[in-house]
Amino acid sequence: MPDFSLPPGLIATGRLRLRHLQCFVAVARLGRLRAAAEALSITQPAVTKTLNELEDIVGVRLFVRERRGAVLTAAGRAFLPHVADGLGAVGLALDSVRQRPETQVVRIGMLPTVAPALLAPAVAAWEARHPDVALQVTEGTNAQLMAQLLRLDLDLAVARLADPQEMPGVTFEYLYAEPLAVVVRPAHPLARRGRVILGDLLAYRLILPPAGTLIRHGAESLLAGPGGGRPRVLVETLSVSVARSLLWVTDAIWLTSPSAVAPDVGRGQLCLLEIDTAGTDEPVGLLLRSDAAPPPPAQALMAELRRVAGERRETAPRP
Repeated sequence: MPDFSLPPGLIATGRLRLRHLQCFVAVARLGRLRAAAEALSITQPAVTKTLNELEDIVGVRLFVRERRGAVLTAAGRAFLPHVADGLGAVGLALDSVRQRPETQVVRIGMLPTVAPALLAPAVAAWEARHPDVALQVTEGTNAQLMAQLLRLDLDLAVARLADPQEMPGVTFEYLYAEPLAVVVRPAHPLARRGRVILGDLLAYRLILPPAGTLIRHGAESLLAGPGGGRPRVLVETLSVSVARSLLWVTDAIWLTSPSAVAPDVGRGQLCLLEIDTAGTDEPVGLLLRSDAAPPPPAQALMAELRRVAGERRETAPRP
């Protein structure tokens, strides 16, 4: 058990106060009573009185008063570092329990295949006007994001439109729709061709979204078209980083959203194959709780997302 007791002499007198120690340190560091009085916003006689009380309490002389100021005695020099440390510890103790305004946090959920093209430019414009607001981003499937939104774990989400019966208590605001992109690395054999057909894709292993996701439905619709067949799947994933890393080292073909690869295509690190993907469009939009308005910083972020989505509708690459 820690010992929180004070020395018996101090308990007996009950006279030692924080002002005694603050005054002692001020005089010791400034060397003159008048300067200490100004620093402490008290009068010089009050400084003299406080020092006399302190010396009476500790039982030794701490200063020698000279014409050039107040000079520490040997006892005063020994006393000073302990008092300074003690006052510093008191300051830290007070800081630890003072009420501080909590950092405001905006919590947004995003589909991994939507985030790369949509989130970064929106946040870049938003954060300049909200420097004191933190942003917390969660990635997941449509179902996961809707569940977190309903639990109030998210303020808003950007996801695909689901069937109405799958969205109780959630509203959907349309942002944009885009068909699937068929993506390869620049050195892929098909990247050197012009337009390709579905049979060309089936000669290679595919990277597909997981079964049961909305974007997987679009991929299955494409693969079931004329000239289609049973695909050879390399991996099923929604992870942009996993799919990207596999493309760079294999001849796999990735079926995903154009938003997932827009930055990489723009930098020439990945290529879009020219193939007809009409009919695979899936609307993307803002998901909100129907019974709760997001906080103002989240509404400001929504405005930036709408702006970026509008630009995507005009400039997003089309296969």
